[in-house]
Amino acid sequence: MRKRIGILTAGGDSPGLNAAIRAIGKTALASGIDIIGFRDGFRGLAEDRTMPLVWDDLVSLLTLGGTILGTSRDKPHKMLVDGEIRDMTGVIYKNYQRRKLDALLCIGGGGTQKNAWKLAQAGMNILTLPKTIDKDVGMTDVTFGFHTAMEIATEAIDRLHSTAHSHHRIIVVEIMGHNAGWLALGAGVAGGADVILIPEIPYDTEKVAEAIRWRKQAGRPFSIVAVAEGAISRQDYAALQEMKMRKHAAKGEEKKKIAEEIALFEASRQGNTQRLSQQLEAMTGLEARLTILGHLQRGGTPSAADRLLATRLGSACVHYFEEGLAGFMIAVRGEGAEPIPLKDVVGKRSTVPLDHCWLNCARRVKTCLGD
Repeated sequence: MRKRIGILTAGGDSPGLNAAIRAIGKTALASGIDIIGFRDGFRGLAEDRTMPLVWDDLVSLLTLGGTILGTSRDKPHKMLVDGEIRDMTGVIYKNYQRRKLDALLCIGGGGTQKNAWKLAQAGMNILTLPKTIDKDVGMTDVTFGFHTAMEIATEAIDRLHSTAHSHHRIIVVEIMGHNAGWLALGAGVAGGADVILIPEIPYDTEKVAEAIRWRKQAGRPFSIVAVAEGAISRQDYAALQEMKMRKHAAKGEEKKKIAEEIALFEASRQGNTQRLSQQLEAMTGLEARLTILGHLQRGGTPSAADRLLATRLGSACVHYFEEGLAGFMIAVRGEGAEPIPLKDVVGKRSTVPLDHCWLNCARRVKTCLGD
C-alpha cells in the first residue's frame, strides 16, 4: 500500500512556508507517497479540515508568501471549542488514524515544536521543520523566514536614514523579536543603525542618550535606533528578575499571585518603544519619531536564501520519513540537515550569545548597544 503523510503549518506566518510545502509535496509524490494538507494548523487537524495536495497544487508555490494551508496558534491540548477550553489530543489522534497517516509533518516555531512533541507522546509519528522570522528555535543553526525578514528590516532602516538625516531626527525602529534579538541585531548591523537594543542586553537609557548626544556634538544631529520589541531597560529587567525570584521561592496561592503580578508587569511594557522614543527626545533635544515595522516583516515573497533553505529542509524531511524516523525536528546544520529528537528541542530557545561575532563587530564600529 502507498504510504500517506499529513502536513500542517502552525503559529505565525513566515516567508518560505509555501516553499517548504512544495518541497515536501514534490519529494513525497515523486517517491510514491500520498500527501494531505490540514487547514489552519492544529485546529484543522482537530476538525479534520483537509486539502488534498497533488502535483498541480504545488506549481508556483516557491515564490508565494504566506501558506496555502492557512495557520493558527491553537494548541492541541488547550483549544477553544464551543466556548470551552478542551484537550483535543484524543480527537486529533482519531483523525490521524481515520486518514490512515503514516506520519504527520508539522512546520512551525518553538510553540509548534512543543505541541508536536505532545502529539508524538500520544502515539503519532511526528516530524517537524523549524520556521520563524525570530530565529529563536533551539537546536538549529537557523530557521527559514529569518533571512527574508532581516532583508525587509534592513531595507526599512536604509530608507529611514534619509528622513533622519534630512530632518535631524532620532528615528526609533521597532523590529520583531520578543525573546531573541537576532532580527534587530542583524538588520541593525546591516543597515548601519547607530544604536541597537536587544532583549539579551538590558539597556541603560542614559547611555543611549549619551551616544546620540555625542553624535550631535560631532556634527551628526541624527540617529537610527533599532530596537527589538522585547528589548528591556535595566530598571525593568531588575524588577522582573526580583519578581521571578520571589515566584521561585513562593508556594501555593502566593506563587499564583506573583505569577499574575509578572503578567501585569509584562502587559504594562506594551508600548515600551514609544516611551523610549519620548525619553530620548527629552534627553537629547532632538525630535524623535517611531516606526513600528510589525507584520510587514513577515509578508511577501521569500528571499532566495529562504527558498533554498525551505527546499533543503522539506526534501530532507521526506527523506528521513522514508528512513523510518519519527519524533524528530529536521534542523539546519551547516549546509546540511540533521534530525534532532523533539524532546531535546522542547524548552530550548536560541538567543544571541553575548560573545557572538555580530555583537563584536557592532561594538568595533562603535554602535551603541545600550550597555
